[in-house]
Amino acid sequence: MKKSSKRPDDLCPEPVDVPPLPTTSHAPPIFPSTVYRCDDPQQALEMLSGEVAGHVYSRDGHPNAEMLSEKCRRLHGAQQAAVTSSGMAAMSLGLFSLLEAGDHVVFSNQLYGRSLQLLGQEIPRVGITSTAVDTCDLAAAADAVRDETKLIVVETITNPMLRVSDIAALADIAHGRGARLLVDNTFASPGIFRPIEHGADLVLESVTKIMNGHSDVLLGLLCGPDEAWSRVPTVLSAWGFTAAPLDCWLALRGLGTMHLRVERSSANAQKAAEFLAESEQVQAVHYPGLTGHPDHALAMRQFGDRHGSMVAFDLAGGRAAAERFIKAAEQIPFCPSLGELSTTLTHPTTTSHRGMSAAERDALGISEGTIRLSVGVESPEQVLSALEEGLRGV
Repeated sequence: MKKSSKRPDDLCPEPVDVPPLPTTSHAPPIFPSTVYRCDDPQQALEMLSGEVAGHVYSRDGHPNAEMLSEKCRRLHGAQQAAVTSSGMAAMSLGLFSLLEAGDHVVFSNQLYGRSLQLLGQEIPRVGITSTAVDTCDLAAAADAVRDETKLIVVETITNPMLRVSDIAALADIAHGRGARLLVDNTFASPGIFRPIEHGADLVLESVTKIMNGHSDVLLGLLCGPDEAWSRVPTVLSAWGFTAAPLDCWLALRGLGTMHLRVERSSANAQKAAEFLAESEQVQAVHYPGLTGHPDHALAMRQFGDRHGSMVAFDLAGGRAAAERFIKAAEQIPFCPSLGELSTTLTHPTTTSHRGMSAAERDALGISEGTIRLSVGVESPEQVLSALEEGLRGV
């Protein structure tokens, strides 16, 4: 055996040479390295400037993010895609890539609570003005657009009341005034709807949710056309929105079953909504697949026969009834997120929309008795049994 001439304190930190592989790994490998060896300064410069492909520092890009973003790009039919550290990072990436001080944003007043906070309270601090409006009212949305409006922001299906936005019509409004349309597609996912095909300029997803589907990563996605992309790489790196390699690897694995999970959970959600609508304890059910939903016709036109895995319902007894249901529904975990394999629930008043006043929540139809279900891929019999158990406790 050949003896090493180096001491342990030199050998231990010495970089390891990756051996060439005679065969190709079928599963994508994980690349946890934060930094990559460069041949010389010129090569590093060319890679960092984007002139040639390659990696230098993982905040600027790494193979796992590239593999995931490419799959997502194709799923959305986009020209460009970038993976971010969270869904809110994807929203921020879109805003700060397109906007500057003096610009104006029109946004839906029914967005996720943190999105409302970002658009209504945070971006005005850097000189970007904003106006909240009911974007389901197309006339109101059009009236809110000003000469300095550069962006309209909506959700495909709103959180938590499941209203549906007319993406093609809102795209026409934006483009007619020289603005762009940014769509948060998290509640639908590309398994149900691809906003770019309906005129949206930028699409974001909280990959944490339905696209990954396993409750084990925190990631976001932004995708769009070449003409809206010039500043995205700089903002992604400079603001530190980069996603970690392990999370990207896990999400790429989860994405392999998204189409199956979306199909099963959407079918289960339809059955759950119909079941809840028949209950005397339930005051109202919010689900686009129900004929009584205010946006049912639009949902059928945009989504076909799948309307997502999210269902919201109002219990007649308010907060006390909601707490009794949550306690009695022992098979449904209280998890303030969505898109998991198993059915979960949350209470918007005390979680996602806790930052709003009671009057603001009332205006959106969110009551103390509102419960939001994220319906999973269990058997439909299991889902309905769990709901029945909760209702018996009310």
